[in-house]
Amino acid sequence: MYNVSLITGDGIGPELSESVVTILKTIHDKLDLKFSIKRLEAGDKALKNTGKALPDETMSAIKNSQVCLKAPVGESAADVIVVLRRALDLYANIRPAKSYPHMPALREDIDMVIVRENTEDLYTGQEFLIDNAAVAMRIISEPASKRIAKYAFETAQNRNLQKKVTCVHKSNVMRVTDGLFSKACAEVAKDYPDVTFEQMYVDACAMNLIRQPELFDVIVTTNLFGDILSDESSQVVGGLGMAPAANIGDDFALFEPVHGAAFDIAGKNIANPSSFILSMRMMLDWLSQKYNDEKCRQVGDTLEKTVYDVVKDGIKTKDIGGDKTTEEFTKEIVSRLV
Repeated sequence: MYNVSLITGDGIGPELSESVVTILKTIHDKLDLKFSIKRLEAGDKALKNTGKALPDETMSAIKNSQVCLKAPVGESAADVIVVLRRALDLYANIRPAKSYPHMPALREDIDMVIVRENTEDLYTGQEFLIDNAAVAMRIISEPASKRIAKYAFETAQNRNLQKKVTCVHKSNVMRVTDGLFSKACAEVAKDYPDVTFEQMYVDACAMNLIRQPELFDVIVTTNLFGDILSDESSQVVGGLGMAPAANIGDDFALFEPVHGAAFDIAGKNIANPSSFILSMRMMLDWLSQKYNDEKCRQVGDTLEKTVYDVVKDGIKTKDIGGDKTTEEFTKEIVSRLV
């Protein structure tokens, strides 16, 4: 039995959460993989109700679970996810970008992963004013850079596709901070002779993600650049609706859809739950590795194939040009799982 904490979020978050819960219950009942799910409040609604976007009770419940699923939250997102990343040392932000049928991808053969350092850079929030100037502290350390580089190389090995890691930075301008990151990645690369290693400036990478996205396998980069490039890569494969994400540490992990709370369609039962479902698939893969549970891996593979087959058959929700509600799309996934 795996204990899963679930932040139900804001906007379309509760609707997507119900989709994920329905699928997890189906897996629990029909596929003999057991879950206990605890719904939690965090985000704008929690801030209004409790005065905290991330209430103490929610943080405590997350720490007492084995893994966390997080639906999108609203304007208070930084007070939820950024705090959780740092508090739980979820140092690796993993953002796959894969072409799916009937989505407006640039190419049909895109399958890459962006591995983003998740705890440092400008996102530490160390900003201050000096006279009439605003200053932000950018922190890039050797231990964090080597740690994320190692994760990227091991990801490339496990994917067994191109077996290539592209280190992305801007060391020609930020010679100290990005220079350190570049050097750290190059040092780690020596331990993985079977993985091709290359370096690329972030502006060139942004261009090549549009021009030749099929050439990328695993991109490793700093926090800010990773945030921007991963949104670009999601659009390259057709939009954020098919883009899952993981925040992974040594002992804990949190999985979430990439997109926001989409308040404009909240409550209409038309939102595409695929990003959250694919995030759940990443959760199953992580549980499989952490607990050496082959059943988790098998169910995760089945779930991803089911999503692929459903969209391949042209079944889509109304928000992305289909005719299905969120609930109907979820039922289609469930019917093919069992």
